[in-house]
Amino acid sequence: MNLHFTAISRGKRYSPNHVTNDARIFQLTIEEIEKHGHSVTIYDEDEIRPELIRTPFIFNMIRGTRSLHVLQELEAKGALIINPTEGILNCYRENLATLFPAANIPIPSSIVIETDKPLPEIPFASNPFKVWIKRGDVHAIHREDVTIAYSFEELNEIVFEYQQRGIHSAVIQQHLDGPVIKFYAVKNTPFFRWYFHDSTKAIPIDEDKLKYLAARCAEVLNADIYGGDAIVTSDGRIYIIDLNDWPSFAPVREEAAKYIAQVIINKAYAHSMKFEEHTLPTI
Repeated sequence: MNLHFTAISRGKRYSPNHVTNDARIFQLTIEEIEKHGHSVTIYDEDEIRPELIRTPFIFNMIRGTRSLHVLQELEAKGALIINPTEGILNCYRENLATLFPAANIPIPSSIVIETDKPLPEIPFASNPFKVWIKRGDVHAIHREDVTIAYSFEELNEIVFEYQQRGIHSAVIQQHLDGPVIKFYAVKNTPFFRWYFHDSTKAIPIDEDKLKYLAARCAEVLNADIYGGDAIVTSDGRIYIIDLNDWPSFAPVREEAAKYIAQVIINKAYAHSMKFEEHTLPTI
């Protein structure tokens, strides 16, 4: 059975410094799906409206709240959405900061704040002062959306700037020393790749532990296509510091696209089996 998919690309403002990379992994995935005999209609997240969609099989790289609400509306009507809207929303940093500790996934100590409220005490601020501040909703759009503050005053200034930009929440996070690992994965497939962000700082790590933590993140967040960042401390402990729904997969995108496409196709077939052909959801 040949299927027809709707593909919704990421708005350019949500791909700072990665517009080409995000577009490339999306296009490669579409090409892989078409190789299997299926068809794809493509929209940008900024133009998507419910009435444009004519298929219950939708895969997407969206990040904005408006397009998220559109997909939630379609999902409520029975459409298959990949990544699911729950997974997209769960990857907002304010949600990561609460969901991961609740699931015993190790992250640096974190506080979620409202930007229009006075700053609380930061019990994990080191001496000298050093903490990370991250916007609480979508992933970084501007340089200041994920930055380090070296004083309480500087932290206050950054939070005030967030408020002025209409960012309502932020995550203050403990700084941990150690090399950064980047990883990419596709849920329920053998695909898992990782590397040190700075190869000159590579140290031995427990790869099985990293793979387990990544898979656990995907399970907790309900994300099929994902990647993230982790810190490895001097004692070998691994802490997840970020998790992205459908990243660019830039270093491994040709290989990743094959697995992404297969997961999308498999989930679409499974979704269609829930219905008789004539009762597939009308979107």
